Parts: sequence; structure tokens; C-alpha cells
Amino acid sequence: MSRILVIDDEELIRQTLRSILERAGHTVLDAPNGREGMLLRQNEPVDVVVTDIYMPEKDGMQVLSEMKQLATKPKIIAMSGGGHKGLLDWRAAALALGAHGVLLKPFDERTVLVTI
Repeated sequence: MSRILVIDDEELIRQTLRSILERAGHTVLDAPNGREGMLLRQNEPVDVVVTDIYMPEKDGMQVLSEMKQLATKPKIIAMSGGGHKGLLDWRAAALALGAHGVLLKPFDERTVLVTI
């Protein structure tokens, strides 16, 4: 199965995704923000990154931009529950930055597994 890095500032989201993904046989690493997620990614190779878009310290768009620069690029899933209101369509922007898919919060187990 895959090694998956979950980056989200909400602990409950990280725990929920960990539970879903580990039950499906995946190995899961997690980080509370993009800065820590990118540091973890430097030392731990992963197949998939699931990143929240709106986080403190380093947001998901910054994570996507940095992941594009890596020699070995993991599959990236961007997720959000909406976050900030404004002109930015985060889904289109995330896909334009290289995300392989998007995950809308709240999500169910089936949607997570199909998206991964």
C-alpha cells in the first residue's frame, strides 16, 4: 500500500484521515501545518500528500508550489472545507498548481479512499 502524508491544522481531521487510511492498509504520517509537513517530507519519502489549503505558517498552496519543485513528486490531494471567502477558487488554483485531485470537507470514508 501507499505511504501517505496528511497535512492539516485540525487534529480531528488528521486523526480521522489516519484512521480511514490505516484501516485500508496505508502507512500514514501527519503534520499540523505545511512547514512541518515539508520538513517531514524531506526525511520521509511518501507516495501521496493530502494537504489542507488554509493553514497557519505555510498553507496548502505553498505546499503545492514546493512539491512541484521536487525531483520525486508524490501524488497530491488538496482539501478544504471552504476556508476564506474571496475571489480565489481554491479547487481550480490547486489543480493548476499540480494537485491530482481535491477533497471537500466534510468527507466520508468512501470519498477519501476513491480520491486517494
